[in-house]
Amino acid sequence: MGLYKLASREFQAEDTVICIGDVTIGGRELQVMAGPCAVESREQALEIAKIVKKGGARIMRGGAYKPRTSPYSFQGLEEKGLEYLAEAGRAAGLLLVSEVMDTRSVDLIANYVDILQIGARNMQNFALLREVAKSNKPVLLKRGLSATIEEWIMAAEYILAGGNSQVILCERGIRTFETFTRNTLDLSAVPVIKQLTHLPVIVDPSHGTGRWELVNPMAKAAIAAGADGLIIEVHPQPSEALSDGPQSLKPERYMQLMKELEQIALCVGRNFRTSGVLKKTGTEG
Repeated sequence: MGLYKLASREFQAEDTVICIGDVTIGGRELQVMAGPCAVESREQALEIAKIVKKGGARIMRGGAYKPRTSPYSFQGLEEKGLEYLAEAGRAAGLLLVSEVMDTRSVDLIANYVDILQIGARNMQNFALLREVAKSNKPVLLKRGLSATIEEWIMAAEYILAGGNSQVILCERGIRTFETFTRNTLDLSAVPVIKQLTHLPVIVDPSHGTGRWELVNPMAKAAIAAGADGLIIEVHPQPSEALSDGPQSLKPERYMQLMKELEQIALCVGRNFRTSGVLKKTGTEG
């Protein structure tokens, strides 16, 4: 079975499907996680939750603890941000995903959200991987900035070996010589992951490109490539965002993308929910 055992198709032939209430990740239904890069205020969180819900996404993303390249950049509202995120999620009826940065905050964040996110910079933070493995919450594991696919799967193996089978892989772009985009979104990783592992995989076209005008085409390409879902940044006023404004979609662009994704889902035999209504392909089985 090679270096990775528990994640491999040899260990488990059938796809892993993660169930959180009535939301499934890795099954026939596609899932979209949408929301701001960072929770900035209670009002912002409540506003964006309504937008996310209206578009049809069932999971809201939002950062409360932000790992930033510069120590002078906005670092997040921390627990207060989690409180705002939780309130917004409850009000809109959305599941929540937020990033865990260190071992000390795992239990705290797990009290507020449904999915724990391990960011790209922490993909090989092995102490953190072992800590989230102890949690009963699903873990969204982002690919590292320069990680090979094997290194990425091996990071997932740490979580699986620690007793947590609920791992979702997230392709978010890798660092290459190209400077026009923030990263190079490696969509070939999607079918590779599907071939090598039984784990669900989602794609982050926001971080993958760093440019809002590229999010729509790359999101559609990701679903066509076989991704189980997307994580997308949405902000009512991207020009005023405290984090990652240039890659955030305005509400109207998010709504348009969700409509277009419905057509892509139909073409690849997946079910997709828009405006709260599940659109089925008619190929259930």
